[in-house]
This record gives sequence, C-alpha cells and structure tokens, in this order.
Amino acid sequence: MAASKLKWQLIFGIGNPGPEYRSTYHNVGFLMIEHLHKHPDLSLSLPLLTNTTYMNETGKDVKKALRAHNVKPEHLLVIHDDSDISLGKYKISFDRNSAGHKGIESIMTQLKTKKFWRLRIGIRPADNEKEALEFVLKKIKPAHRKILATVFATATEFLKTETQAK
Repeated sequence: MAASKLKWQLIFGIGNPGPEYRSTYHNVGFLMIEHLHKHPDLSLSLPLLTNTTYMNETGKDVKKALRAHNVKPEHLLVIHDDSDISLGKYKISFDRNSAGHKGIESIMTQLKTKKFWRLRIGIRPADNEKEALEFVLKKIKPAHRKILATVFATATEFLKTETQAK
C-alpha cells in the first residue's frame, strides 16, 4: 500500500524533555516511542518522533515535523498519556477535544484543527483519586512500568496491523 493511502504517515510521541521528567507518567508518549525504537522487529516503517520542547509548547514541534515530512494532520498519530483512562488501557481517537491535556491543546492550536489521530495511553491507577496534576509528573512505580510494558506491546501490535498493506 502506498504511503499516501496509509491512515498514519507520521507517529509523534509527546512528553517533557530532560532527565527529571524521563520516567514520569506524563512522558508515556516518549516511552512508547522508545519502545518502538528498541524493537526493530516491531518497526512500523514510519517516522517516529518526539518533541524537544516542553509539553505545553509541543505543537510547534509537531507542526514543523508535519511540514518536514509533507504530512497532513489527518495522517498524524500523536501518542500521549491520558489521566482519564485507567492504567493498563489505551484508546485510539480522532477529531476529539483535548480534555484539558496541555500538549494536545498546543497541537490543536498550532495545527488549527483537532482532526488528527491520537493513541491515548491510560495512566490513572485504580486506587488513585488525586487530580491529574498531582501525579502526572511523579516517577512511574515499578509495578506500573510492567503494566505499561504490556500496553506498549499490545498497542504496537495494533499499530502494526493498522499500518500493514491489506
């Protein structure tokens, strides 16, 4: 199947740069991209990128990447954390509001559209009733890392299925 007919032509994982944010829940988008890069057998043959700016400015990097790769927003897949989804689950969505996610708001503002794909990876533990701002920048607990590793593997298989020629 030609690249122009693929649902996704560019995958962009978002998070915050810097060692202090590296293993936080808010950086699940970065961690998923790392997972894809570390497993060449899982290669999707698509550009796999991350932002160099902070989360709330990530739209600038996404806009530059779309221009550089000549990709329209509707062929973009953004991978990010979602505190409204339970840890261990993920959802694919298109043309949805940001639900308060500052990185997604930045992307929507820069692209002037919400018509792009999102892989929303759940980060809310079942026993956590705190506001998202109280836990998204905390280090991921070891038990939660194992759960996320399973989600990354499952989501990767889904992405492979969706990007392969039919």
